[in-house]
Amino acid sequence: MDRSERAGDAWQKGDVTHFIGGAWVEAESGRWYPNHSPWSGEVLGNVAAGDGEDTRRAIEAAHEAFPGWAAVVPAQRQRVFLHAAEVVERRRDEILLALALETGCGIHFGRVQVEFAAALLRQAAALAYQPSGELLPSDVPGTRAMAIRRPVGVVAAIAPWNSSLVLAGRAVIGPLALGNTVVLKPSEESPYTGGALWAEILQEAGLPDGAFNVVTHAPGEAGAIGDALLASRHVRRLNFTGSTPTGRRLAEKAGTHLKRTVLQLSGQNPLLVLADADVDYAVDAATYGAFVHQGQVCMCARRIYVERPLADRFAEAFAAKVAGLPTGDPRDPATVVGPVINEWALALLQRRVDEAVAMGARVLAGGTPAPPCYPATVLTDVPDDAEIALGETFGPVVLLEAVDSAEEAVTRANRTDLGLAASIITGDTYRGLSLATRLDAGIVHVNDQPVNDEPHMPFGGVKDSGWGRFGLGYAAEEFSDLQWVTARDQDRTFPF
Repeated sequence: MDRSERAGDAWQKGDVTHFIGGAWVEAESGRWYPNHSPWSGEVLGNVAAGDGEDTRRAIEAAHEAFPGWAAVVPAQRQRVFLHAAEVVERRRDEILLALALETGCGIHFGRVQVEFAAALLRQAAALAYQPSGELLPSDVPGTRAMAIRRPVGVVAAIAPWNSSLVLAGRAVIGPLALGNTVVLKPSEESPYTGGALWAEILQEAGLPDGAFNVVTHAPGEAGAIGDALLASRHVRRLNFTGSTPTGRRLAEKAGTHLKRTVLQLSGQNPLLVLADADVDYAVDAATYGAFVHQGQVCMCARRIYVERPLADRFAEAFAAKVAGLPTGDPRDPATVVGPVINEWALALLQRRVDEAVAMGARVLAGGTPAPPCYPATVLTDVPDDAEIALGETFGPVVLLEAVDSAEEAVTRANRTDLGLAASIITGDTYRGLSLATRLDAGIVHVNDQPVNDEPHMPFGGVKDSGWGRFGLGYAAEEFSDLQWVTARDQDRTFPF
């Protein structure tokens, strides 16, 4: 049965296949793997287990489609993205259910994802009419000089499971809007909401066959697809969102092929609460920023630094609010903390919390697993050499620490090798803005928590959190080539 005939709840029982050249096709190998719900463990469907050969077919389809899509007039390109936004909004309830079943995403963050996807598509529609170059002054008489933006060709996109609809959309819509074609590799944990769903949306919207392609793979088999994307001479750019170790390996391989990459990697994001902050507001902001989508968002607050005059009041109120967060079925609108993505993630969270406690940390809230969920957890007095303090722990656990001053908070926040997002809560906005410039982070929000994104903003980190910027306002810098073109108004005199 064709995927377009299996929209709605029926996708749970159907197979997720590759989408190549405008057709839903099985893996060349004929292999499949089961797609499990992180909440119930039920098999939602079988997924094509792709490999390098499937990837090469997708690249070839994208390469063949590129000249046609790049030549499409702006009005036609705009119609595709506006229609796609309408499809997202029409299928809103179905998408929310799919996000809950496949990734454990509750209603709160599900709505964020759907609204972002619709906004992304509408803003992409406007990109078709953005200027594609500029006139440049020349010191050579009679020369007209121009700098022209041109689509690069095939763009490879590798997207994660945790914010599957948003991060897959962000990875592909900007490149497509500029006239590139795309091959997307979604996570094995979100083959539908992070892959096939976007194919359904864009196909219905009228995107030409081959302009967008999806290749799925079984757990542990991403390497063959990544290697094929990097090795192909047709793939001119690669963007990746995921962990720093994986991003580093991709960047090293991309360098051998002279491929430019955009990398959005891990974050160990600080939230600073200054002594002049409103405690109630700070508690509400920190709770959302640390535990939305059970802490499985790259921007989530991982460390909270509170100036000592507020430390006890904040800790008491924060722990009480966190302890009361409803945990359970992501389909229940009351649920705040749903399941973590898989058993491995649950075991890792518990191991790191147990180690920190054994080293002297105290648990202010949570700390006891309730499979498949891990409750919202607050730790304090965590030693600096505990594993949970050294890098990104992807889940509903946050570290709380009292500091003597805002300057100490900034110093401690900057100690990490990561630098994705940060936030500052203060009664003095101007002081907050001043402190923001001293934080080693690609994104800083004053008087807000760190989980924020808009389609046109320059999203990305510094240090080991990656390089390059996502965001439609910056897509041309990452996913187009700048060509210098000159034309002579008169013959030129040459010296020989």
